Amino acid sequence: MAIEHDFFGLLESGPDGSIFWSETVELGDQSVTVDLTAPDQDDVSQAALDIAASLVSSLEAIDRTARNGMVSELDDRTSEVTEYILQQQEVLGEDIENLLVDISGDIRIDVIRSLQLMSMTILADEHGGADPFAVLEYALDPDATDDVLLVNLDSAGDVLSVTSAD
Repeated sequence: MAIEHDFFGLLESGPDGSIFWSETVELGDQSVTVDLTAPDQDDVSQAALDIAASLVSSLEAIDRTARNGMVSELDDRTSEVTEYILQQQEVLGEDIENLLVDISGDIRIDVIRSLQLMSMTILADEHGGADPFAVLEYALDPDATDDVLLVNLDSAGDVLSVTSAD
């Protein structure tokens, strides 16, 4: 079986009924891998695909929302964002400045601004549920695949949580 959508085209299901779509999207000067997945195509509605398409089309705005969500967690000394920044400072030391795109004097903001959006995974079967509909993966150093922050979004594009990959 398959699902047809104006944005995603023909989404064919695998032998187990799952669907998968992947594309590389340009965001400024970086390439972002965007995946859409669902374990069972019967759990994917046209509305979910429409929302997923709008998330992909508005990736710049979604990125801004995610970064604002990270900034809002800076007041909490135990947040995943604060822990991530402290860990990056500890691991990189003064070399952290080589990865920053802008040095404003506030290292926490500078790190958030300098994070690269590596990927966005859309969990199309989670539309309208309590679990994340989309997960954005950020890294300060794209080669350090274990040191990432994950921003979980609901189907409205609002930040549900920010977690580390640990």
